[in-house]
Amino acid sequence: MQQLAKRLAEAFGVSGFEDKIRDVIREEIAGLVDEVSVDAMGNLVAIRKGRGGDGARRVMLAAHMDQIGLMVTHVDEKGFMRFTSVGFIYALASWGGQVRFADGTIGTVGVDGRAEPRSKLPDLRDYFIDVGAGDRSEVKQKVGDVCGFWPGFTAQGNVWFSPNLDDRAGCVVLVQLLRELKDAAVDHDVYAVFTTQEEVGIRGARTAGYALEPDLAIALDVTLTGDLPHASPAMDVSLGKGVAIKIMDSGMIGHPGLNARLIETAEREGIPHQREVLQGGTTDAAAIQLARAGVPATALSLPSRHVHTPSQMVDQRDVEGAVRLLRAFLGGPIQL
Repeated sequence: MQQLAKRLAEAFGVSGFEDKIRDVIREEIAGLVDEVSVDAMGNLVAIRKGRGGDGARRVMLAAHMDQIGLMVTHVDEKGFMRFTSVGFIYALASWGGQVRFADGTIGTVGVDGRAEPRSKLPDLRDYFIDVGAGDRSEVKQKVGDVCGFWPGFTAQGNVWFSPNLDDRAGCVVLVQLLRELKDAAVDHDVYAVFTTQEEVGIRGARTAGYALEPDLAIALDVTLTGDLPHASPAMDVSLGKGVAIKIMDSGMIGHPGLNARLIETAEREGIPHQREVLQGGTTDAAAIQLARAGVPATALSLPSRHVHTPSQMVDQRDVEGAVRLLRAFLGGPIQL
């Protein structure tokens, strides 16, 4: 699983530019599903058909494959690039961070000396990307090019580090689940959707949910933790203590019946789990929930420290627990 996580985490895929990560995932799921397609928004839609029968459901599982990034807005005569954010970027966490463009060019995020970074927090507009160029002619990048934080994936014991575990960790769960379902007896049709542009407004999930009309949906994403020093607001989610079942976030209330079934399954199978109330942020489930006439939807969240920074953290045991929970949940009838 760590090898899979490393490959997915190190593939390029800033929001709106997901081609490379989509190709990697497509290779990983080859032979595991019955149908694969790419829709107009760039979502990768993989269908694993079930046996059917009474009580069989159309189950949509969504993990977004895009990552936050930076977009070049101006290149000055000395070759320094000003930028804007693609998705939410913490200015505080950006200074000194390393970035990588789609062509492999590496840069460092610097801060304008006029911003007095030692005495106050600079705005994102005070930052620039430095690729070590002597002047503008040595810079290959153009306005509109994007980059993501780098370096890539590292594992230390059970803990994974990477700038984009939001949400490559969720993609790992979905790919690993498809691996384990390959020869499993499942009645339900599983629509595994690797969505685009979640970080800029849950856009891919919105169109995919409309097109697929699932009977129920579960998003796979990360969430914050309350186990850091002086965490504020207080939150009963900790790294390594189990997959978190979303009760509510700022964009949705998880479907009570679906959450109840997931909790029952976790308790029956002895799978460590937590209950999540996230006071800021949301997931693809919020968009799918409102598709067409509405979809019973919730999310399974992987506890993650330092979300939206160049060094996010996830525990492999929580990832494995999410896979176990989904496999057990899909293995029987689903009554909401």
